[in-house]
Amino acid sequence: MRKLLLAPVLLAALPLGGCIKFGAEPPPSLLKLEADATMPTGQTVSSATTRSIAVAVPSVPQELAVTRVPVRSGDTAVAYLKDAQWVEAPNRMFARMLGDTISVRTGRVVLGMRQSLSDPGARLGGELRQFGIDADTNEAVVVYEATLVRDRRAAAEGTRPALTFEKRRFEARVPLAEIVPAAAGAALNQAANRVAGEVADWVGK
Repeated sequence: MRKLLLAPVLLAALPLGGCIKFGAEPPPSLLKLEADATMPTGQTVSSATTRSIAVAVPSVPQELAVTRVPVRSGDTAVAYLKDAQWVEAPNRMFARMLGDTISVRTGRVVLGMRQSLSDPGARLGGELRQFGIDADTNEAVVVYEATLVRDRRAAAEGTRPALTFEKRRFEARVPLAEIVPAAAGAALNQAANRVAGEVADWVGK
C-alpha cells in the first residue's frame, strides 16, 4: 500500500521542477545616486581646526524601505515602477549625498553617528518622507524632514546659551517627460541634489 500511495505523489511533483524560481530576476541595470559636489582627492579636513557635523541615515516609511521606486497616484495609491531598482536602500545613498554636499559647501568635517560619540559637534537627522514619482503631475519628488542640533561644542563652551534644536522640511520636484526607469533615476538624482544643497546652506548658517 505504501508504494502505491507514493508513486502518484512523485509523478505529480515532477512537472513542477521547471516552474520553480528562487527570487526575482534583476532588471537590466540598477539605479544609483551621485552627488554633484564631491571633495577633491587628497584634501584633508580636521575637527581640530573646523567644525564637525554627524549625518544620520534618515528613517523612511514602509514604501521606501525597499530598493524599488514608488509611484504615487492620487492620495492613497502606491505602485512600484517596473524594472526600476536602486543598487541599495535610497536613504543610505541620500545620507552619503548629504554628507558630500555639506562637506564641500560648508567645509565641515562630516562624521557618521558612531564617530560622533567622541566629538561634540552638530547632528543632522530626519526622515525621508518621499523619494519617488508622482504619477498625477509626472514629477520626481524628494521630501526630507530634517532635524538639526546646532554645535554642541559651542554650547558646552558657553559661546551659545544652550543646545538649539531645529526642524525644517525640504522638498524638490523635477518634471518627467516619461515615467521610465532611466528618466526616473536621473530626475530623482537631480531632485535629491537640490534638497542636499538646500540642507547644506541651512546647516552652514
